[in-house]
Amino acid sequence: MMPRFQFVPSWLRSAAGVLMMAALLPGAARGADWSQPVEVHHDDRLCITYRALWTGEDLVVEAVIEPRWHTFAMDNKKRQAEKLAGKPSLGIEKPTEIKLESGLEVQGSWRQSPPQDFSKPEIQWYSFGFERKALFAAKAKPNGPGPATARVRAQACSDAICKNVDVVLTVPLNGPSAIDLSALIPLKM
Repeated sequence: MMPRFQFVPSWLRSAAGVLMMAALLPGAARGADWSQPVEVHHDDRLCITYRALWTGEDLVVEAVIEPRWHTFAMDNKKRQAEKLAGKPSLGIEKPTEIKLESGLEVQGSWRQSPPQDFSKPEIQWYSFGFERKALFAAKAKPNGPGPATARVRAQACSDAICKNVDVVLTVPLNGPSAIDLSALIPLKM
Protein backbone atom coordinates (compact mmCIF):
# COMPACT_ATOMS: atom_id res chain seq x y z
CA MET A 1 0.00 0.00 0.00
CA MET A 2 1.32 3.47 -0.98
CA PRO A 3 1.50 6.17 1.71
CA ARG A 4 -0.88 9.09 1.19
CA PHE A 5 1.82 11.73 1.52
CA GLN A 6 5.32 11.48 0.21
CA PHE A 7 8.36 13.55 1.05
CA VAL A 8 8.65 16.70 -1.10
CA PRO A 9 12.10 18.34 -1.18
CA SER A 10 12.21 21.89 0.23
CA TRP A 11 13.41 23.38 -3.09
CA LEU A 12 10.34 21.96 -4.82
CA ARG A 13 8.02 23.25 -2.07
CA SER A 14 9.57 26.72 -2.46
CA ALA A 15 9.17 26.75 -6.23
CA ALA A 16 5.62 25.50 -5.94
CA GLY A 17 4.84 28.18 -3.37
CA VAL A 18 6.16 30.95 -5.60
CA LEU A 19 4.13 29.65 -8.55
CA MET A 20 0.99 29.39 -6.41
CA MET A 21 1.44 32.96 -5.11
CA ALA A 22 1.99 34.22 -8.66
CA ALA A 23 -1.25 32.61 -9.74
CA LEU A 24 -3.23 34.00 -6.81
CA LEU A 25 -2.00 37.59 -6.65
CA PRO A 26 -3.05 39.92 -9.49
CA GLY A 27 0.05 40.82 -11.48
CA ALA A 28 2.45 39.33 -8.94
CA ALA A 29 5.49 37.69 -10.55
CA ARG A 30 3.56 37.31 -13.78
CA GLY A 31 4.61 38.35 -17.21
CA ALA A 32 2.64 40.79 -19.30
CA ASP A 33 -0.97 40.02 -20.27
CA TRP A 34 -0.39 38.51 -23.70
CA SER A 35 -3.18 37.22 -25.89
CA GLN A 36 -3.64 33.51 -26.27
CA PRO A 37 -1.03 32.29 -28.76
CA VAL A 38 -2.21 31.42 -32.27
CA GLU A 39 -0.23 28.72 -34.05
CA VAL A 40 0.22 28.42 -37.80
CA HIS A 41 0.88 24.92 -39.16
CA HIS A 42 1.81 23.50 -42.52
CA ASP A 43 0.35 20.02 -42.67
CA ASP A 44 0.97 18.94 -39.07
CA ARG A 45 4.21 20.90 -38.55
CA LEU A 46 4.27 24.12 -36.55
CA CYS A 47 5.71 27.06 -38.56
CA ILE A 48 5.10 30.18 -36.50
CA THR A 49 3.22 31.32 -33.39
CA TYR A 50 1.78 34.81 -32.85
CA ARG A 51 0.61 36.59 -29.72
CA ALA A 52 -0.14 40.22 -28.90
CA LEU A 53 -0.05 42.60 -25.97
CA TRP A 54 -1.27 46.11 -25.25
CA THR A 55 1.15 47.86 -22.90
CA GLY A 56 -1.19 50.73 -22.15
CA GLU A 57 0.66 52.68 -24.83
CA ASP A 58 1.75 50.27 -27.60
CA LEU A 59 0.21 47.31 -29.35
CA VAL A 60 2.95 44.69 -29.59
CA VAL A 61 2.75 41.60 -31.80
CA GLU A 62 5.30 38.85 -31.30
CA ALA A 63 6.13 36.19 -33.88
CA VAL A 64 7.99 33.11 -32.65
CA ILE A 65 9.36 31.32 -35.69
CA GLU A 66 10.20 27.64 -35.67
CA PRO A 67 13.66 26.42 -36.77
CA ARG A 68 14.08 26.16 -40.56
CA TRP A 69 11.26 28.72 -41.09
CA HIS A 70 11.32 32.49 -41.59
CA THR A 71 8.85 35.33 -42.12
CA PHE A 72 9.11 38.75 -43.71
CA ALA A 73 9.44 42.38 -42.68
CA MET A 74 6.50 44.78 -42.78
CA ASP A 75 8.48 46.94 -45.22
CA ASN A 76 9.82 44.08 -47.37
CA LYS A 77 8.45 45.60 -50.62
CA LYS A 78 10.05 48.98 -49.94
CA ARG A 79 13.39 47.40 -49.06
CA GLN A 80 13.24 45.28 -52.23
CA ALA A 81 12.40 48.28 -54.43
CA GLU A 82 15.40 50.21 -53.05
CA LYS A 83 17.76 47.33 -53.85
CA LEU A 84 16.32 46.72 -57.34
CA ALA A 85 16.53 50.42 -58.28
CA GLY A 86 14.03 49.94 -61.12
CA LYS A 87 15.33 46.56 -62.33
CA PRO A 88 12.87 43.65 -62.69
CA SER A 89 12.50 41.16 -59.84
CA LEU A 90 12.01 37.40 -59.76
CA GLY A 91 9.21 37.93 -57.23
CA ILE A 92 8.57 39.05 -53.72
CA GLU A 93 7.40 37.41 -50.55
CA LYS A 94 4.32 38.66 -48.77
CA PRO A 95 5.27 41.21 -46.09
CA THR A 96 3.84 41.04 -42.58
CA GLU A 97 0.70 43.19 -42.29
CA ILE A 98 -1.09 43.94 -39.02
CA LYS A 99 -4.51 45.60 -38.94
CA LEU A 100 -6.52 46.48 -35.87
CA GLU A 101 -10.13 45.41 -36.32
CA SER A 102 -11.67 46.56 -33.02
CA GLY A 103 -10.89 47.84 -29.54
CA LEU A 104 -7.72 49.78 -30.45
CA GLU A 105 -6.61 52.22 -33.12
CA VAL A 106 -3.05 52.86 -34.25
CA GLN A 107 -1.75 56.32 -33.33
CA GLY A 108 1.59 56.30 -35.11
CA SER A 109 3.91 54.39 -37.37
CA TRP A 110 4.76 50.75 -36.94
CA ARG A 111 8.19 49.66 -35.72
CA GLN A 112 9.75 46.22 -36.08
CA SER A 113 12.76 44.18 -35.04
CA PRO A 114 15.70 44.90 -37.36
CA PRO A 115 15.21 42.45 -40.26
CA GLN A 116 17.85 40.12 -41.66
CA ASP A 117 18.87 40.32 -45.30
CA PHE A 118 17.88 37.07 -47.08
CA SER A 119 18.77 38.50 -50.52
CA LYS A 120 20.50 36.75 -53.39
CA PRO A 121 21.74 39.69 -55.50
CA GLU A 122 23.31 37.40 -58.10
CA ILE A 123 19.78 36.51 -59.26
CA GLN A 124 18.17 39.89 -58.43
CA TRP A 125 16.14 38.42 -55.59
CA TYR A 126 15.86 40.68 -52.56
CA SER A 127 14.07 39.79 -49.37
CA PHE A 128 14.21 40.86 -45.73
CA GLY A 129 12.75 39.19 -42.67
CA PHE A 130 13.12 37.26 -39.48
CA GLU A 131 14.19 33.91 -38.09
CA ARG A 132 13.42 32.68 -34.57
CA LYS A 133 11.59 35.79 -33.24
CA ALA A 134 10.29 39.19 -34.32
CA LEU A 135 8.44 42.01 -32.59
CA PHE A 136 6.16 44.57 -34.24
CA ALA A 137 4.80 47.57 -32.31
CA ALA A 138 2.76 50.73 -32.84
CA LYS A 139 1.36 53.35 -30.50
CA ALA A 140 -2.32 52.57 -30.01
CA LYS A 141 -5.24 53.79 -27.94
CA PRO A 142 -8.57 52.20 -27.09
CA ASN A 143 -11.50 53.12 -29.33
CA GLY A 144 -14.11 50.85 -27.83
CA PRO A 145 -14.63 48.19 -25.23
CA GLY A 146 -12.01 45.48 -24.98
CA PRO A 147 -10.68 43.11 -25.80
CA ALA A 148 -9.16 44.33 -29.06
CA THR A 149 -8.74 42.23 -32.17
CA ALA A 150 -5.75 42.38 -34.49
CA ARG A 151 -5.45 40.53 -37.81
CA VAL A 152 -2.00 39.38 -38.96
CA ARG A 153 -1.49 38.53 -42.60
CA ALA A 154 1.96 37.32 -43.57
CA GLN A 155 3.92 34.50 -45.10
CA ALA A 156 6.07 31.90 -43.39
CA CYS A 157 8.56 30.02 -45.55
CA SER A 158 11.02 27.17 -45.28
CA ASP A 159 13.58 26.35 -47.96
CA ALA A 160 10.97 24.23 -49.74
CA ILE A 161 7.54 25.79 -49.17
CA CYS A 162 5.68 28.96 -48.19
CA LYS A 163 2.55 29.11 -46.06
CA ASN A 164 0.18 32.09 -46.18
CA VAL A 165 -0.76 33.39 -42.74
CA ASP A 166 -4.12 34.94 -41.81
CA VAL A 167 -4.75 34.90 -38.06
CA VAL A 168 -6.79 36.96 -35.61
CA LEU A 169 -5.45 37.75 -32.14
CA THR A 170 -7.72 38.70 -29.25
CA VAL A 171 -5.74 41.26 -27.25
CA PRO A 172 -6.59 41.96 -23.58
CA LEU A 173 -6.72 45.68 -22.78
CA ASN A 174 -5.42 45.25 -19.23
CA GLY A 175 -2.28 47.43 -19.59
CA PRO A 176 0.04 48.75 -18.36
CA SER A 177 2.64 46.09 -19.03
CA ALA A 178 6.37 46.60 -19.33
CA ILE A 179 8.22 45.29 -22.35
CA ASP A 180 11.49 46.53 -23.82
CA LEU A 181 10.87 47.92 -27.31
CA SER A 182 14.11 49.93 -27.55
CA ALA A 183 15.64 47.65 -30.22
CA LEU A 184 12.73 48.16 -32.66
CA ILE A 185 13.28 50.32 -35.73
CA PRO A 186 10.84 52.39 -37.83
CA LEU A 187 9.67 50.97 -41.12
CA LYS A 188 11.29 52.27 -44.30
CA MET A 189 8.94 54.76 -45.96
